[in-house]
Amino acid sequence: MQRCIHAVVGRWRSTEGIGRTGTRMAPYWKSPRTALDDADPARQPLQRRATLVRHLDAMRQWNGDAEDLLTHHRAQHRWISHDCLQALLAMRPPTLVEVGIDTLHDLFSDPALHDDEDARDSALVELELWEQDWTAASEAVNAQILASERNAARSLLDRVESRPLTDEQAHAVICFDNRVQVVAAAGSGKTSTLVAKAAYAIHRGYAEPHQIVMLAFNKEAAKELQQRADRAFARAGMAGAAVEARTFHALGLAIIANATGRRPFVPDWAVDAALGFHKLADLVDRLKDRSHAFRTQWDMFRLVFGRDLPLLGGAMDADGWDKEGTGYVRTLQGERVRSVEDCVLADWLFYNGVRYAYDRAHAFDAGAEAFRQQPARFHYPDADLCHAHGGQQDALRQHAGRRTIQTSSHGLRMGWAFEDLDDALSAGGVEVDPNPDRDIPDDGQKPMPDTELIGLMRTFISHAKSNCLSLGDMAERLRAMPDDVFKERHRRFLEIAGPVLQAWDDALDEERAIDFEDMLNQAAEHLEQGRYVSPYRLVMADEFQDASRARARLCRALVQAPGRFLFAVGDDWQSINRFAGADVSVMTRFRQWFGQGQVLRLEQTFRCPQALCDVSSHFISANPSQIAKQVRSSTPSHGPVLQAFQVASREQITDAVGQYLQRLHEACLAGAIPAGRDGRLQVFVLGRYNADRAALPSNWKARFGATMEVGFLTAHRSKGMEADYVILPGMLDGAFPNTRADDPVLSLAMPSGDTYPLGEERRLFYVALTRARRSVAMFTVVGKRSSFLDELEREGAVQVTTIDGKPVREERCPACGTGVIVKKSGKYGEFHSCTNYPRCEHKPRTR
Repeated sequence: MQRCIHAVVGRWRSTEGIGRTGTRMAPYWKSPRTALDDADPARQPLQRRATLVRHLDAMRQWNGDAEDLLTHHRAQHRWISHDCLQALLAMRPPTLVEVGIDTLHDLFSDPALHDDEDARDSALVELELWEQDWTAASEAVNAQILASERNAARSLLDRVESRPLTDEQAHAVICFDNRVQVVAAAGSGKTSTLVAKAAYAIHRGYAEPHQIVMLAFNKEAAKELQQRADRAFARAGMAGAAVEARTFHALGLAIIANATGRRPFVPDWAVDAALGFHKLADLVDRLKDRSHAFRTQWDMFRLVFGRDLPLLGGAMDADGWDKEGTGYVRTLQGERVRSVEDCVLADWLFYNGVRYAYDRAHAFDAGAEAFRQQPARFHYPDADLCHAHGGQQDALRQHAGRRTIQTSSHGLRMGWAFEDLDDALSAGGVEVDPNPDRDIPDDGQKPMPDTELIGLMRTFISHAKSNCLSLGDMAERLRAMPDDVFKERHRRFLEIAGPVLQAWDDALDEERAIDFEDMLNQAAEHLEQGRYVSPYRLVMADEFQDASRARARLCRALVQAPGRFLFAVGDDWQSINRFAGADVSVMTRFRQWFGQGQVLRLEQTFRCPQALCDVSSHFISANPSQIAKQVRSSTPSHGPVLQAFQVASREQITDAVGQYLQRLHEACLAGAIPAGRDGRLQVFVLGRYNADRAALPSNWKARFGATMEVGFLTAHRSKGMEADYVILPGMLDGAFPNTRADDPVLSLAMPSGDTYPLGEERRLFYVALTRARRSVAMFTVVGKRSSFLDELEREGAVQVTTIDGKPVREERCPACGTGVIVKKSGKYGEFHSCTNYPRCEHKPRTR
């Protein structure tokens, strides 16, 4: 491809050659001014004619070069890349561009400047050619190349993988633009497309084998990718053309070593998520031991600021519901308060050792409008102080003569409310005494666990490092946030993040090491600054939906020189590794990251039946920030693709799973359903957590081993795998989805590419659904249904039944929305109440 550009450049340079007298001639678009340019008005026609001739010659030559370029690529069946087209457009004679099209039309259309009508028509044809959309023209040529190459390269495309490539896959393979993103549906053969692309690049001479690198995200994935590529090349008769699959880790280390002469050390705990969590937990413990101030701040965040505030006017995530169906939030001290804001204030008081009384009766004033208008009331007997939060600004007039303070929702979010309250208490003789060891009553709300905050901090560090953000940068981001955000919570998180980040870096320094994100950024910087020149013409990235911004930066740096190609394959619907630094916006904003590029789709899946594709696609597409796809399948169905079974208690789930497996076993023995690919059915039990492993019957092999292989995986670890049948045993409220999965403080370290509620959990559920080649069975408990299961039932995608297949008909509790109203017996006879009791105390009126 570069040869054709050089040919065009060489042709233009010939016009700048040496004249017969040995004097270098000026380029044709930079001809010197002649005497005609300064002529009097009587000689204007001669001047205009000279200008026309000069412009026409320049235009005719560039048009010819452009047509030659397109003709050459069409004849050679070689894709016209963005770089190639831009190089051509950059060589347009500047004088013609600056003149403007209206002036050129006026000049070329003037009959007085042409010898005859044919000359004028010829000039206008050149002008029309000059004006045409050359980008569209190149796209039209590329469409012709795509059609011809599908036939010309058919032998390779049909045998490079175990099955012939589909038209979508062939398009992705043949399209050799400089930046290509392939958005691939689950089970659509993205790895097949990636290895076929490498084989095609060598076959058509776009790159030599050593100029191609395939990037994977861990050693296991790189090993599998290497094996897939080796087998594909052997099938294609290219066994000697080895292409290397590498991890980002290995490539980044090699780049730094080549640029500096020293290979950096990246410890395992700075790469592996689990090891990183344990290392960080140890560092946090040390900080607590060394600094009482840090321990106080850390536990203050856990106990008081662990829960974010809903946006102004947004719905409250209640902890429970009273008999009247009114939602409440439970404090550390055990009170029921009417809002998360009241809870934050109460917990701040408790943590600081301030005696208070909460006016619960006033807080639950009757009438929805009155409820919203009435402020919360706190009383501080030790300070003789009355405190109203929210409501009308004159809410404390009735307390004239007593010391009063009023705080607002805005002040709470900005942090001023705590300062004002501290000052008012101090003026009343009460000093706050923050104490991490203060005992929490048995009926008090359990605070954010240490493990959860450590996990959040590890994710935060990954994103901050990946984005090269300092604490100052993130503080500036905080200042720029809108005022309806709980900015005080973000500020306090940064307050503890600073020492933790420093401890993390100190631990690296002790081992004379760097962490994974720093390594990636350093490698990218060496490339960007020219201290290392990438040897790769084709860079291929698998599972691109899991790319961090540091990984994306490295990919961009590897292909920054002209004539390089990036081929990134992934599915934003399956981006589930944000805890490890993945940033889905790298996938959804591909062109913003890489400047330009083709975005292609693989929408034909070889895995799920169409009905399951439709259900899962509709579910994930509720998130408008996801890339739209229309997933198609020709995989036949074997019975219902989605089932949901409800049992009476969690203890019954394992037995219910066993009964479901028994049915599959019997159906397989009877020939009612076909055996799996290896003669036995493959079944995955997929849990949201490792604890869900208990749902797998321990005696499955003795009972069903003749017909099936059953294994347990977490939903995270199942990505990239598939089975005939998938069982989801933990479709319970608060379990799947994990409602605390998307903490807003992460926005300090990463862009707001996905603000959809529980976006990451939705993608994880989509991954779980799309592991199945035939059917998915979900299990839940009476009154504990997952909100995702509720959504599927509302959409008509599934009907919840008993394990015997009888439809479940129940009355959902109008208060909590998740429990159901059931008949119970008490010492006063039968009554109806919610299955979520004691969390929900709602009782319907007597029937």
